[in-house]
Amino acid sequence: MATRKKSDPARKIVAENRRARFNYEIDDTVEAGLVLQGTEVKSLRNGEANIAESYVSEEGGEIWLINSYIPEYLEANRFNHEPRRRRKLLLNKREMARMAQSADREGMTLVPLKLYFNDRGLAKLQVAIAKGKKTVDKRETVKKRDWDRQKARILKEHG
Repeated sequence: MATRKKSDPARKIVAENRRARFNYEIDDTVEAGLVLQGTEVKSLRNGEANIAESYVSEEGGEIWLINSYIPEYLEANRFNHEPRRRRKLLLNKREMARMAQSADREGMTLVPLKLYFNDRGLAKLQVAIAKGKKTVDKRETVKKRDWDRQKARILKEHG
């Protein structure tokens, strides 16, 4: 059995919510599977998706990904999917209970971080249990990022 290399297209990040790490303080992350239709998987394999304005919600004992955008697969014509439909996340009962309990606590929320294909070629979503940052914390993050950038320039110039 041949092993796949990290540059293999089956093991790639399809969509990333980069703004989430700026707006939220990440507490814990969980990898969840997704219930997808065939045309959604084909569209994801083309590398087209957006989870930037999506969120994760617990409803009726199940965890859902809401408002994520997976564009229609052009070759599927009438058998296509709805681009912004709700998608069920696949987690075991213990993980679902822990995430729902964390979301019920004050200030905690479930945030999608990355949508990717794992080494077996299955679509996975990395979900974070996070707490919203205040404006002061966001400013501090920007200052730290700028200082790190400046520091890297100085080290590059002076060896």
